[in-house]
Amino acid sequence: MRRAPYGPVVAALVLVLLAALVAAIAIGAVAIPPDRVIATLLGAGDPAETAIVVSLRLPRVLGAALVGAALAVAGVLLQGLLRNPLADPYVLGTSAGASVGAVLGLTLAGALGFFVVPALAFAGAILSIVVVWRLARVGAETPIVTLLLAGVVFSAFAGAIVTFVLVSHDRLQLRLASVLAWLMGGVSVVTWTQLAVSAALVVIALALAMAVVWRLDAFALGEETAATLGIDVEASKRGVVAIAALLTAAAVSIAGLVAFVGLIAPHATRLIVGPAHLRLVPAAALAGAAFVVLADLAARVVVAPSELPMGVISGLIGGPFFFALLWRDRAAYRL
Repeated sequence: MRRAPYGPVVAALVLVLLAALVAAIAIGAVAIPPDRVIATLLGAGDPAETAIVVSLRLPRVLGAALVGAALAVAGVLLQGLLRNPLADPYVLGTSAGASVGAVLGLTLAGALGFFVVPALAFAGAILSIVVVWRLARVGAETPIVTLLLAGVVFSAFAGAIVTFVLVSHDRLQLRLASVLAWLMGGVSVVTWTQLAVSAALVVIALALAMAVVWRLDAFALGEETAATLGIDVEASKRGVVAIAALLTAAAVSIAGLVAFVGLIAPHATRLIVGPAHLRLVPAAALAGAAFVVLADLAARVVVAPSELPMGVISGLIGGPFFFALLWRDRAAYRL
């Protein structure tokens, strides 16, 4: 299959992301024309528009872009590591594990809350990947049916833990509605400091992901072949798992459980740029960022003045997409 030229594809994705960012900032309870949004971002807006754009909408919109990029690249890493196109942080229970850590972090959060929540979310994501992978492993293989079942079971178990913590902790009960809205996929960026912490985690993880992409290309040929190329297979696995967990933790800490982004963005961009991870990771990051920004915008306007959790929009789109992948490859998975 002939692939589109990579440079124009990336340029198009950047333009789509920028357009999505401007639209998400412009549309709201107080509509601001796109030209005024751009003027405000350039420092030429009036005080009222500046307050709305800079203090309220811009942190949320940038947070949504970070979430999309992080989950998309986490999906690319997990699919490359497991050599399985259905691997996704949400499907495999990684997001659920991160949500347990994040909720536990909320119970401890004080002055260092912005650091405690991502740290414990990272620990929960790491634990979930290890548990699901070990449960699904059969000899040298990881069957897709076993992997999906292990992910479903772990997600249910993690959900029970989250519910128990929410109901039993007095401080969380006082803001139960906001916590539940966040868990269902609501971008919760309150301050620029919170956004800066999450952005730093995502940027570091994306840089690390770009450093290991060639190893994922080698894994596509099989672990034995990768070893003959001089790759420390086990160390590489641990590194990729840690990077995917860090990306998932950063996303969950500011947006809760957002479904299927790590499935949709990698598949859509792989069709265009091909399977080489050096090209796929940046393209998937841009596509995932644009997708979540637009999903968050849709969540705000579909039932306005009420607001849907953004996870509802991503689930409504990603669920049929996931079923379509299962149906297409059901013979290979013996479904």
